[in-house]
Amino acid sequence: MKTQEIINSSEDSSVDQSWPWWPLLPLYPYGHRRTLFRELIPDQVWSFEQLQGLYYVAVPVRLTVLKVTGGLMLVNPLPPTGQLRRGIEDLEKKYGPVLTIVLPTASGLEHKISLPALSRAFPQAEVWISSGQWSFPFELPLGWLGIPEGRTKILIEEGLPHDDICSWIQLGPLDIGLGSFQEVACFHKPSGTLLVTDALVGIEEKPPELFDIDPTPLLFHSRERGDELIKDSLEARKKGWARLVLFSCFLRPNKLSIPPFFEVLRNSFKPGLRNFKSHFGLYPFVWEEGWEESAGELIGKEKPLLQVAPVLERLIFPRAQDALIQWLDELIRLKGIRWLVSAHFSAPVELFPRKIRNLKEQIKRRPWAIGEGNWQFLDGLDKALLKGGVVPKDPFEKFRG
Repeated sequence: MKTQEIINSSEDSSVDQSWPWWPLLPLYPYGHRRTLFRELIPDQVWSFEQLQGLYYVAVPVRLTVLKVTGGLMLVNPLPPTGQLRRGIEDLEKKYGPVLTIVLPTASGLEHKISLPALSRAFPQAEVWISSGQWSFPFELPLGWLGIPEGRTKILIEEGLPHDDICSWIQLGPLDIGLGSFQEVACFHKPSGTLLVTDALVGIEEKPPELFDIDPTPLLFHSRERGDELIKDSLEARKKGWARLVLFSCFLRPNKLSIPPFFEVLRNSFKPGLRNFKSHFGLYPFVWEEGWEESAGELIGKEKPLLQVAPVLERLIFPRAQDALIQWLDELIRLKGIRWLVSAHFSAPVELFPRKIRNLKEQIKRRPWAIGEGNWQFLDGLDKALLKGGVVPKDPFEKFRG
C-alpha cells in the first residue's frame, strides 16, 4: 500500500496547506490542513486524509478517489488545499481527468462545506449530491450554498453516475428534525469496494498513519493530569488513540469525568506547559479505572472491528433499526464485495457478505437504543431532543406518500 504526505514543492508549506473557509466549520486544525495520500487498492482506489476535531479530539476524515471509465470520481469532498489538489492532479496524469464529484450524504457537514471549493477546483467535473440537502439556520438554494446548480444532479432522482461499474444503495431518508439523514453508499465493482460516509466504520488498535505527521492530539490525551508534560512514545500514542476513539464514538464516555475548574487551573501552571501544543496547560479530563475495557469493545486488536458508528446508532437510528437492517440486507446481496472504505477511521476494511451478516445478527440480538454505560450521555441527549420536539418520534412520517 502506497502511503505518503503530499510533499510541497513551494517554500511556504503553510500556504499549500491553507484552508481559508475554516470559519464555516471551525474544527481543529482550523485553517492549516495537512494531507496524507494513500493508495488503498492498486490502480483502483485512493484516499486523501486530513485531521478534523475539537480540542485535540481529532480523527482522520477521508476523500476517496475511484478509477471509473475514462477518468476519476471523487467521493466525500474535503478542503481542496494546494496539497490535495496536487495529489489529485498527479492521479489525473496517469488515470484521466476528474469526471465526477459526489456528495453522497445529506448531513455530513465536513463534506458539504468542502464541496463548493472542490467543485471550483475541478470545473469540468459533473457534481452529484444526495437528495434532502439542508442548511441551518435557513434553508437556502443550492446556488447560495456555493454548489454549482448548472452541473449538479440529484442521486437516484436524476440517475446515477458511472452505473456501468458502480451500484448505489440508499440508506434513509430519515427525519432528524433540523433536516434529513440520508446516505447513498457506492459499490465499486472492479475493486469490490463499498464506499460509505458515516454509517459503517472499522476501528483498529494502531493509530492512523496521519498522526505520524503530527502525533500531538494522541500525546495530549494520553496524559492522566494536566500538569504532565507531553512525551512521545509508541505506548503513549496507542493510549491516546484509544481515548480519542471513545471521545469520537460516545462524545462523553462513561469512564470520563471533569475535574473542578480550580484543579484544572492549578495544574496548568507547571513549567513547560505554557505553549499552544499543550493548550497552555488546560486539561479538563480525568479518566477513571476501566476505561481501557470500554475502548477495547470498539477496537480490533489484529484487524479493524466492523461496527455501526455508535453516535449514529444512538442519535440517528434509535427509532429506525428496521431501515438499517434493510440496508445491510442490500449490502449482503452485492456480488464480489471485499472491502469497506468509509470517510472515517480505518480503510480498507475487509467486508465479505459473511461479516455483514454477522453484524446484522448482532444488531438484532442485542438491546437497541441503549441508555447505560458509555451510551448514557448519548441516550440523555436523544431523550432531551425528543422531549423538546427537535427530533420526531417517527423518523419516516414526513417521507410517507
